[in-house]
Amino acid sequence: MRLDTSVARFGASERPRGLLVAIHDVAPPFERELQLLWELCRQAGHRPALLVVPNWHGQWPLARSLRLVRWIQRCAAEGADLFLHGERHDEQRLPRSIRDRWRAWGRTNGEGEFLTLDAAQAEERMVRGLSVLRSLDLQPLGFVPPAWLARESTHTVVRSLGLSVSEDDRTVRLHDPVGARSTPLTIPVLRWSGRSAFRATASHVVSDIRWYTQRHLGTMRLALHPQDLYHGKTALSVRLALTRWSRSRVSLSYRTLA
Repeated sequence: MRLDTSVARFGASERPRGLLVAIHDVAPPFERELQLLWELCRQAGHRPALLVVPNWHGQWPLARSLRLVRWIQRCAAEGADLFLHGERHDEQRLPRSIRDRWRAWGRTNGEGEFLTLDAAQAEERMVRGLSVLRSLDLQPLGFVPPAWLARESTHTVVRSLGLSVSEDDRTVRLHDPVGARSTPLTIPVLRWSGRSAFRATASHVVSDIRWYTQRHLGTMRLALHPQDLYHGKTALSVRLALTRWSRSRVSLSYRTLA
């Protein structure tokens, strides 16, 4: 009912405050954590988008994890939007330019697979990834580059491949392949990092600050990662964020926006 209400009101002169929730890094190594995050989201009233990696680090082919595939299919049947999230997620030691290093500084530990790729390279990987997902009866709505790091040309490739949505850490981009147009929507995103005790503590503090300073803004995004559950502070912060950001916000889906 909440979703129907958001659809009816979305686009009106006074838009409701909405919340987009997504679970990143949907891949075999994190099956237990993914299911826990899904349940936390469902308890908060959301059907989160699932960002699926076809072959995590080149060592975990999704096609060999049929139990996880069936779980993703069930989530999609319940209304979860599916996204291609890179082909293997890691960078495979691709050389970074100074500009690339600056863009990625503090944001990822060699996990920006599309950071250095030109349009042709990005398209090649996306086509392979889409082929894998579709062969498993998974129909992605869009594409999100790992760590949100990609060149501008990558988003043009997304549109040319007929996908409806892509995003970075600042905007959600709605693509019209027929009209060859893209519409960027500025939607802030809240995320966590439990890669170290310092980053976990900082993530928790930033999450609190963002709540007090941005809770009156329009639509927001919550980006959850299975690794967020590895550290007590980020796990607690994710649970708290799901609860308080959901209290006065309409649960939105990316399909609703598109």
